[in-house]
This record gives sequence, structure tokens and C-alpha cells, in this order.
Amino acid sequence: MDDSTRTEIEAATFRALMHHLLEKRPDVQNIDLMTLAGFCRNCLSRWYQEAAETHGITLSKDEAREIVYAMPYADWTEKHQRPASAARRARARLYRDRCCRTRDRPAQPRTGGACRSAVEL
Repeated sequence: MDDSTRTEIEAATFRALMHHLLEKRPDVQNIDLMTLAGFCRNCLSRWYQEAAETHGITLSKDEAREIVYAMPYADWTEKHQRPASAARRARARLYRDRCCRTRDRPAQPRTGGACRSAVEL
């Protein structure tokens, strides 16, 4: 498979994932994604922002989130985010270091830097 075809297939796969999370399963909470898969929608937006940066495109955190959530983040949380129980928040804290990894920030200590969407519910 050539690089161009691989890139097209990867882009189509990303669009399918985003469609699934936005249209078919908006009920899946970020806290659940984080504890089960080790990432959440905010991670996707951060990865999008970082990828854009490698192409010389500067996106703010809010701009990247709006792309991933297909609406302003505050609107998405109001429409779809449910409060998390103390038990769910505690479980999320066990996994947040995995969720908050980025290219320039390999992992956050468990005492801070948590994925805000998942632990501040």
C-alpha cells in the first residue's frame, strides 16, 4: 500500500470514529472512554491540534475541541455530559495518566494534570 492510500484510509477511519462518537454514541461519556480505552474526546482534540501544528496550522484548544465535538465544547457538555459518581471519578483517576499523554507530555503525575473532561464531571 502506498503512503497516499494509507493516509486516505486512515483519514476515512478517523472520520468513521468521529461519526460514531458524535452521531451514533454521544451517550458514551468521556470518563468511560478514558477508563476503558485510555483516551477521550479531549485527547482526540489535542492529537488533532498537534497534527495540525506539524503542518504549520495553529489551532487553539477550543478550536480543536470544536472540530472534534462538532460544536463548542460547552454546548456539547451541556447537551451530552452526565454527572459522574464519586466511584466513577475515583476509577478515572486510576487511568488519567494514560489519557493525558501527548507528544510533548508523555504522562501526567497522578496528583495533577488530569484529563479535565473526565474527572471534573
